[in-house]
Amino acid sequence: MSREKISRRHFFYGTLLAGAVPAGGFGSVTSLRRLGYKSPSEKLNIAAVGAGGRGYSDINGCRTENIVALADPDDKRAERTYKQFPDVPKYKDFRLMLDRHEKEIDAVIVACPDHMHGSAAMWAMARGKHVYCEKPLTRTVWEAQELAKAAAKYKVATQMGNQGYSNVGARECCEIIWAGGIGNVAEVHAWTNRPLKYWPQGPDVIPVEAPVPANLDWEAWLGGSEPRPYSPAYAPHHWRGFPEFGCGAIGDMACHILGTPNMALRLTAPVSVECVKQEGKGKYTFPQRSIIRFDFPARGPMPAVKIFWHDGMEAQPKIDGVPAGEMLGDDDVNGSLFIGDKGMVTTGCYGGHTRLVPAEKMEGYKLPPPLLTRSPGHHRDWIRACKGGEPACSNFSVAGPFAEWMLLGVIAMKFEGKLDWDAGKKRFTNNSEANRYLKPKFRKGWKFAG
Repeated sequence: MSREKISRRHFFYGTLLAGAVPAGGFGSVTSLRRLGYKSPSEKLNIAAVGAGGRGYSDINGCRTENIVALADPDDKRAERTYKQFPDVPKYKDFRLMLDRHEKEIDAVIVACPDHMHGSAAMWAMARGKHVYCEKPLTRTVWEAQELAKAAAKYKVATQMGNQGYSNVGARECCEIIWAGGIGNVAEVHAWTNRPLKYWPQGPDVIPVEAPVPANLDWEAWLGGSEPRPYSPAYAPHHWRGFPEFGCGAIGDMACHILGTPNMALRLTAPVSVECVKQEGKGKYTFPQRSIIRFDFPARGPMPAVKIFWHDGMEAQPKIDGVPAGEMLGDDDVNGSLFIGDKGMVTTGCYGGHTRLVPAEKMEGYKLPPPLLTRSPGHHRDWIRACKGGEPACSNFSVAGPFAEWMLLGVIAMKFEGKLDWDAGKKRFTNNSEANRYLKPKFRKGWKFAG
C-alpha cells in the first residue's frame, strides 16, 4: 500500500475504530477478555446525578450493572426512577452523594440540566470515577475543554450521551463519503424542529417568581449558578431555553444531528461562526428560530466546509439542488444533508435513514464495504470501556472538541456579524465581549473540581 493511501486511511479512520465492536457482536467470554474486559459477572457500581428525564433513560440503559446511589433535587421528576430502585440511597445534592459513597462508586451518570454537567462530571472524575455525561456535555466552551483534559489526567472511561455516534447509519454515511460516493463535501445543512412545541423560547417568555414546590430543593437545582427566585419557567423542564441554564436547540439536538458531519468530515475547530438569521429574539431566552453558519478549514484531503445549523423549523429547509418534494432527514423535521461535488447524502436525527439524494439514486446502489466497526449500543459502549475495553466512541477526547465548536454557535446568537475563532489561543479575535461567554462563573461552594 502506498504511503499516500496509508496516510489517507489513517486520516479517515483514526480514532473512529475505537469504541465499537465488529458487526457480529461480542463473541465468547475469551474474546471479551482479549478486548480488556473483566469477567462479565463483575458489575460496575453506578451512581447517577439526575434521575428524571434523560436520567431515567440513561439509568435504564445501564441496568445490567449495579445502581448504588441516586441524586436529584426534584423528587417528583425522579419519582419514576426512585420507584424502580426503592432501596438505593437518594440525595438532593450530588456533592453529598459523592462524598458518602465515594469508595463504593465505580462510575457516574450525569443527566442533570446543562448548567451543572461540567461541575458534576468534574467532581466525579476527580474522584477517579468513570463518567457518562448527557449532551451537550457542558454549557460553556471552557468547561468542555477542561473535561477533556480531566478525562486524560484521571484516566477514566467517558462517553457523551449523543447516541447518533453509535448509530450504524452514521457510520454508513461516513463510509459513503470516504469512498467518494458524493465527491468532495464543501457544504452541509442540519436542522431541527426544536424548540417549537418542545419548550417555549422568544419574547413572550418571562420568568415569574413563584413559591418553590415542596418536592424541589431549589438551591441544589441552581447549583453553581447565581442565586435567583424560583420560577416554573425554569424547572422542571423549560430551563433549556434560558442561556444561564441551557444551550437551546443546539444543546438539545445539534449534538445528535451534527454528530454525523463531525465524524464523517473529521471536523476540527472552525475558523469562524455567525448567526446569519434569527427570529423571535427573547429578552430572557434564546430566539424562537436561528440559522448559524460554521466555517471549517481544509482537513487533510478534505476541502474547507461551511455548515449551516437551522433550528425552530416547521419543515425541512429549502436547499438549492434538492428536487421539489424530496424528503430529507426524518419525517419529524430533523436531519442533515451533505452536498458534494458529485452528489448528496442525507441522514436522520440520530444518523439513521442514511440515503443518497435524490432517492432514486439508492435504487440498485450498493453500500461500500464496512470500514468502521459497529457499536453494541451507546451505553454498552461506555460500560465496556469502564471495564477496560477500548475507549467509547464519543469519549471526552472526541466529545470535548465537538461540544466546543457547537457551543461557539450558542455565543454567536448574542452578537451580530461573524466571530473569528482562534483555536490555538482559545478566544475570539475580533470581539472581546464575546470572550466573556466562554467560561461560567461559579458561586461559593460549587467550585469546578471535587
